[in-house]
Amino acid sequence: MLKPEQCVLLVVDVQGQLAQVVQQSQQLHKKLITLIKGVQLFDIPVICLEQLPDKLGATSVEVAQSIEQFNPINKHHFSGWQAEALQQQLSALGRKHIILAGIETHVCVYQTCRQLLDNGFQPHLVTDAVSSRELANKLSGIEMMLYFGAIQTNVETLLFELQQDAQGDRFKALLTLIK
Repeated sequence: MLKPEQCVLLVVDVQGQLAQVVQQSQQLHKKLITLIKGVQLFDIPVICLEQLPDKLGATSVEVAQSIEQFNPINKHHFSGWQAEALQQQLSALGRKHIILAGIETHVCVYQTCRQLLDNGFQPHLVTDAVSSRELANKLSGIEMMLYFGAIQTNVETLLFELQQDAQGDRFKALLTLIK
């Protein structure tokens, strides 16, 4: 079972026009916001990546506003791992379980996942919080990440796994988020 103190949420490239044209964009944004607000109830750090924001646009406003300490890491490689700032933050945090969400599933999320695995991290792929422009690409990206060793989860499963107990203020806050 996942423990909050082992985890970091990594939100990949939910930005610009692309965030509006991926499959089920509105549902994706809803799930991402629930995921972000949910993990923050457990004091799990949230790291946000942006691919060439000067060309592709900034992180979606709704997503950025849901992150308590929003300080995105800019990158130009498809894999977020190639951004030295990400490597430094993950090293400083010392947490090996990476909750992975964002777009596009088959490109930036996939390549980031592969390199996280190659560098000793365990990605937990939140499959209802990733998307691509084409459904076939999303499904292929998910399949490839699972093949190479990512653990599949979804927003509710992940949050309840972190919670484990059906009582208390955090549980009530979680229920409010999910409903």
